[in-house]
Amino acid sequence: MALVVALLVFVLRYTDPWLALLPLAALVLLFLLFRDPRRFVPPVALGIVSPVDGEIVEVDITNRCVVQGQAHRVRIRVNPWGTYTARSPIEGRVMDLHSRVEGVGPECPANAFWVETDEGDSVVLQFHDYRFGLPPKSFVRLGDRVGQGSRCAYIRLARFAELTLPIDGKVYAKVGQKVTAGTDVIGAVPHP
Repeated sequence: MALVVALLVFVLRYTDPWLALLPLAALVLLFLLFRDPRRFVPPVALGIVSPVDGEIVEVDITNRCVVQGQAHRVRIRVNPWGTYTARSPIEGRVMDLHSRVEGVGPECPANAFWVETDEGDSVVLQFHDYRFGLPPKSFVRLGDRVGQGSRCAYIRLARFAELTLPIDGKVYAKVGQKVTAGTDVIGAVPHP
């Protein structure tokens, strides 16, 4: 971003001011892509918050890329003008989906983000339809603990986020609902 600012200053100082519109547009785009505002995470025990800014496009039941059996699936269209920082949907430990071969759905991508709560419930977050083929970049490693709503990945222009949560959990999200990353509760895992 500093390089674009330097280019903008150079163009303004030594060339036609109208040419400064290109670096200015690039600066605005970079600001939109890399901004990361603070978010108020609601104090909801075992609640699942939206991992991204966007709109709920599907709520159904699936057996694809789940840790055991069936699960609720919530698909979110990522807002192209929202932030591109993904947030952990729930508090827990980051697990390796491919460490427990039995129970994991066959079409599960290697970069899916699995969080297991202290109560043993599993929530899986994955991203689809990357622009320019750039997969998400994780900020956390396997075995790390993450807090509910904490930053966990940079999603790099992905178009869809997909959450799977336990079948005996609750889904509060409705198709067409706008959600904000880290603040809107879209479901809950079952209480013990």
